[in-house]
Amino acid sequence: MRCEARIGRSSLILETGKIAKQADGAVTVRYGDTIVLVTAVASKEPKPDIGYFPLTVEYREKTYAAGKIPGGFFKREGRPTESETLSARLIDRPIRPLFPNGYLNEVQVMGTVLSSDGENDPDVLGIIGASVSLMLAGIPFQGPVAGVRVGRVNDQFVLFPTYAEADQGTLDLVVVGTEQGVVMIEAGAKELPEAMMIEAIEFGANAMREIFALQRQLLTGANRSPRPFTPLLPDAQLVERVRSVATPRLAEINQRRSKQERDAEIDRLRKDLLASLRESAAGSTPPTDKTILAAFEHVEWEDVRRFILTQKARLDGRRYDEIRPISCEVGTLPRTHGSSLFTRGQTQSLSVTTLGTSKDEQLVEALEGTSYRSFMLHYNFPPFSVGEIKPVRGPGRREIGHGALAERALRPMIPAKEQFPYTIRLVSEILESNGSSSMASVCAGTLALMDAGVPIGKPVAGIAMGLVHEGSRYEVLTDLSGLEDHHGDMDFKVAGTRDGITAIQLDLKIDHLPHEVIRRTLQQAHEARLKVLDTMLQTLDKPRSEISSYAPRIVTIKINPDKIRDVIGPGGKMIRKIIEETGATIDVEDDGSVMIASANEEKLNAAIGRIKALTEDPEIGKVYTGKIKRIMAFGAFCEILPGKEGLIHVSELADGFVESVESVVKLGDEVQVKVIEVDEQGRVNLSIRQVHMTGDPTPLQRPGGGRGRGGERDRDGSRRPGRSDGDRDSQREGGRDREQSSSRREARQQ
Repeated sequence: MRCEARIGRSSLILETGKIAKQADGAVTVRYGDTIVLVTAVASKEPKPDIGYFPLTVEYREKTYAAGKIPGGFFKREGRPTESETLSARLIDRPIRPLFPNGYLNEVQVMGTVLSSDGENDPDVLGIIGASVSLMLAGIPFQGPVAGVRVGRVNDQFVLFPTYAEADQGTLDLVVVGTEQGVVMIEAGAKELPEAMMIEAIEFGANAMREIFALQRQLLTGANRSPRPFTPLLPDAQLVERVRSVATPRLAEINQRRSKQERDAEIDRLRKDLLASLRESAAGSTPPTDKTILAAFEHVEWEDVRRFILTQKARLDGRRYDEIRPISCEVGTLPRTHGSSLFTRGQTQSLSVTTLGTSKDEQLVEALEGTSYRSFMLHYNFPPFSVGEIKPVRGPGRREIGHGALAERALRPMIPAKEQFPYTIRLVSEILESNGSSSMASVCAGTLALMDAGVPIGKPVAGIAMGLVHEGSRYEVLTDLSGLEDHHGDMDFKVAGTRDGITAIQLDLKIDHLPHEVIRRTLQQAHEARLKVLDTMLQTLDKPRSEISSYAPRIVTIKINPDKIRDVIGPGGKMIRKIIEETGATIDVEDDGSVMIASANEEKLNAAIGRIKALTEDPEIGKVYTGKIKRIMAFGAFCEILPGKEGLIHVSELADGFVESVESVVKLGDEVQVKVIEVDEQGRVNLSIRQVHMTGDPTPLQRPGGGRGRGGERDRDGSRRPGRSDGDRDSQREGGRDREQSSSRREARQQ
């Protein structure tokens, strides 16, 4: 079964029944020449005691899809890359809230990129494929779901932009929705105003209509029926018993403003419930601990939401639009290049900036091609930040996702390499967490970058917005806390500068969000973001004028690209020698840009001097300190720059008659010489005599023009007879040609 519709610049093609027929549901989604296979499989029996919905989403990009062989020793795909992890999250987040309560069968959705045309991103196709495969499988799912990518290029919205358009444009937005409304948003932008962001979201939502129709067409033709299932919900009588015991205690607990106090009281209430309900069930089959705790979770969820809506306040005493107290400091760590500590309520981020050279850039191999990242943000969430004990096994999906969001928020403000030629690594260590640690990472990251002297475009701040929705009532909560996130309906993160949005991430627990609530949330978030920025800038209002003394200094010089071989040397011998002798880091680009880096200014200057000397052309009229390399009867050859020699004719060694060259200079002497001529063949003529002359010397004339270029003189300065100027010049030039030819042959042999 195959269905096709023209959407945007190309056709979207859905096909099922041809491959992967043993999966419960399978579909290929094609746009351009990019094809993604998405399958869905569900277990036959539920897992009643698992305590959560066991959904797993996997996403893999096969390198053969782009005609490539994997790198590395094993030459096969390994663990998921960061990009694959983010794409898996992009598929997971919009479909997870659309499974009915009480459905506890294990479900696995798997997306596999089979073909990549290098232009169309397959991640959004994976969202469409997940929707179709779940419904083909008959798994209970409140679909269909559709996702589109929206770009803004040349002030126009573009549907399904190519990689190049997304990079060059001012917006990269993914909107996912049901037929009722938006269910997820993921966006990166270059200071897009709120009104324009709303327009982009609505543009994407309108484009989904054709995708919904296409899915319906395929499902009708496939003739699949949904599987029956019985929801596994807490027993109504047990819930009522728990409610009667817990509600009075919860009313008291809700007066606790401290997270630690509330958590301790909730733990005591759980233990009391378990004990009392076991005793009250004497003589009959007692409920299990898991069923009691599940019932209590439902009662607490109801109580928290009722408190927020009826008290018109929040559990920590704040108004709906109130931000928790914020404190900031910079220069927290003495030896790092830049650091800051940002605390908002009980959420705290320690952010650290490290500056490196281009050698520290991260190589990224992806289907669309190879690239280098010179700005990285890594987010760490240790278990102690929430008072837990867990093994640390490296970054998980959540840490990768939160770090990517914070990086996306800050990236538009990172200076170009031409302005600031450093590789920048920013690390956010979450030391405490009670909601919105990713947005705390954005705020702390801004301060740490400015503390390191990174000339960011503008300061960036972030805020997380929550929602409690009952019936037709929606209450938007500014600065979402952990408890409100757990029992609420929305986590809507917005980051940006004073002038516009740089990143958005929306996740829902309900089946859709109306557009009017999106508008209200963005406006409320804008007001909160400005308040957070005001507080941050009281601590540090602009980047420091100097980078840390512990950071490498990078100086970029421009050389003639033809001189690159002189800097590199045969087999890299010359550049290795400079690095070993100066300790500096040197990177040479094909366009002649040379970046020299060192934390030691003396070593930095030494490396710069060596490279300039290797690439500098002798300048007429300039005085150099050189070393005598060879002595001939007609003059001496002096090295004024590495590998560059010039002739000091005997007539330019000193004023008056020079009996022999060695009477003035000896091999190995260091002398000051002035460049008096560079001929058409690049040969350099030098003078010791003219270094100390005041005023312009008498112009020298070519043979046949009267005065020659010196000639031999007696001790009293009169002309010595016997040779013409022409003969003298011929002997000088011929000898010099022979010497330089010999030098070139020796150089080639080396």
